[in-house]
Amino acid sequence: MQRLHALKIWQTKKSEIFDEDLHALVSDEFISEASENYKLVYLQVASQTGEVPHSLITVSDNGSEKKAEADGSGPVDATFKAIEHIVNSGAELLLYSVNNITSGTDAQGEVTVRLSKGGRIVNGQGADTDIVVASAKAYLNGLNKLHSKLERAHPQV
Repeated sequence: MQRLHALKIWQTKKSEIFDEDLHALVSDEFISEASENYKLVYLQVASQTGEVPHSLITVSDNGSEKKAEADGSGPVDATFKAIEHIVNSGAELLLYSVNNITSGTDAQGEVTVRLSKGGRIVNGQGADTDIVVASAKAYLNGLNKLHSKLERAHPQV
């Protein structure tokens, strides 16, 4: 039911839905369901020429909604800083990557982040037509993995 609701939201954002869009929706849903301590509830970002980008975010932290805001060197930086105000993870961002899943001006973007904390390295992923939203989802997904009880060894140890 949740996927159907997400598909309806996508239909209002996009003129056409492709197989790749459905794949991104299903993949993002599975990513979101895996031991989810943190979940994106609301995101508002302001970015304009000559002004400092600003992010206002609400994150569900184990069912309790928490809000924060932050400035940054760009909208993604401001969003990540606002998330950190809420979760205070102390994680280090090692990689930030954006790829398109579909084509066109209403393309799905997939963001991958690599986070490190205490010798653990995880990849977080998120997808959305809005790259800043996809970035927030990816960062939260990575934080969820860092906080999961599954111990993962560093591949080079």
